[in-house]
Amino acid sequence: MKKFKFISYFTFAIAGIVTTALVSCEREFSEDITLATFPTIPEVFTDNPVNLTDEFFISFDPADGANVYGFDTDNDAYKGTQAIKIDVPAPNDPNGSFIGGIFLDRGEGRNLSEYTALTFWAKGSTTATVGLFGFGTDFIEDKYTVSLEDTSLSTAWKKYIIPIPDPSKLVQEKGMFIFSAGTQSTGNLGYSIWLDEIRFEKLNTFAQARTSIMSGLDVNRRVYNGEIIIDETQQTVNLGDGTELVTNIAPAYLDFHSSDPTVVQIDAQGKIIVVAAGTATITASFNGVEAAGSLIVESNGEFISAPTPTQDAADVISIFSDTYENVNIDFYNGYWKPYQTTTSADFDVKGDNVLVYENFNFVGQQFSDPTVDASAMTHLHMDVFIPDTLPSNAKLILTIKDFGANGADGGGDDKTQKVTILSSQLKGDAWASIDIPLSLSQRSKVGQFIFENGGSAVTNLYMDNVYFYKQ
Repeated sequence: MKKFKFISYFTFAIAGIVTTALVSCEREFSEDITLATFPTIPEVFTDNPVNLTDEFFISFDPADGANVYGFDTDNDAYKGTQAIKIDVPAPNDPNGSFIGGIFLDRGEGRNLSEYTALTFWAKGSTTATVGLFGFGTDFIEDKYTVSLEDTSLSTAWKKYIIPIPDPSKLVQEKGMFIFSAGTQSTGNLGYSIWLDEIRFEKLNTFAQARTSIMSGLDVNRRVYNGEIIIDETQQTVNLGDGTELVTNIAPAYLDFHSSDPTVVQIDAQGKIIVVAAGTATITASFNGVEAAGSLIVESNGEFISAPTPTQDAADVISIFSDTYENVNIDFYNGYWKPYQTTTSADFDVKGDNVLVYENFNFVGQQFSDPTVDASAMTHLHMDVFIPDTLPSNAKLILTIKDFGANGADGGGDDKTQKVTILSSQLKGDAWASIDIPLSLSQRSKVGQFIFENGGSAVTNLYMDNVYFYKQ
């Protein structure tokens, strides 16, 4: 699994340096004491960063492909003298294939409870779709996050609004702004984004919000004890001009209910924790109004993890495993719409991360940046778990693809090895360890696995410990 690390990169010139000494102590407090309050500063960036960390842009981890060299300021401002300029890199940029990060409050956080929205002005050097804008991400708790996905930019300045679902909860918020951008919408051509006048505002034009969980559907999910499901939630708000804006909001904004707390419990952040075998229905409400959608959890009891690998790490190239360090991954579930139906419901049971594929027809795992040199490897290993009774006609088809000398998928020189895994090699409601001898003559630039549901009998499957090894 990817780890969210971060680094500070861009330092804005400020007058003077203040050094603060932190002293820890314990003392008795009177019951009449007034609790600490936090600044109500609404501005994030106007002509300067406002009350942000000295390195006010904190990048996503370069190890995950984030480019830390494309953030700056210039005088092409919407208002005033300066704006933020972000250069979005092309996928082949050696410094990283996307750019993104957060702006963090300098102190202990801000009280934003009197504001109703984050607003900002933005434009692009070309028309483009930006992957994510939002707030609430601080790389610590990320408790009250809100994000707006796939935002369209034009070459002219435009104001963007992201409503705050429940301002009363933001009494100590540190995550002032987040963005992430790639070149998927520009044919992999790099471009620039300008941002200006980032601030929180009190707007009174919003109509009644509509909230949903599970995309507004009633979803059934087979799970195991100890599993924690982070339930993603959405909110739709009418901005008052007829625009219906859909944002992803943190579960902590909602009130959740479990029909059977002896089976499923829910903490204050909306984490759903399975504690016993049985069935429970999870619903949610927002400000007393029931959210659309529900999650019916059927727990099978205690989950038994896949066998712990014993190969020496020096003889392994890991794609997915908690035992070894994994290579850089593009995705564990590649979407080839409209043909793919497979969805992900990955989970963590007591520290054991497991890939879960539901409604399985086919799925791709890709690791192309860089590709993997498996020339010295002799086998591919994977642990596969088929929930419930194993169908007699269960069959998995695996394609291992080498991208060839040009290192590009579909570049005309790709080579593949196709393997059929029959029901005799699988198990129902248990882990099956599968070791595949590598016969691919060209395997110095392996970049992709494709798994297909050959018998159309397997609805769901779990996967762990996917790695090459040298016998």
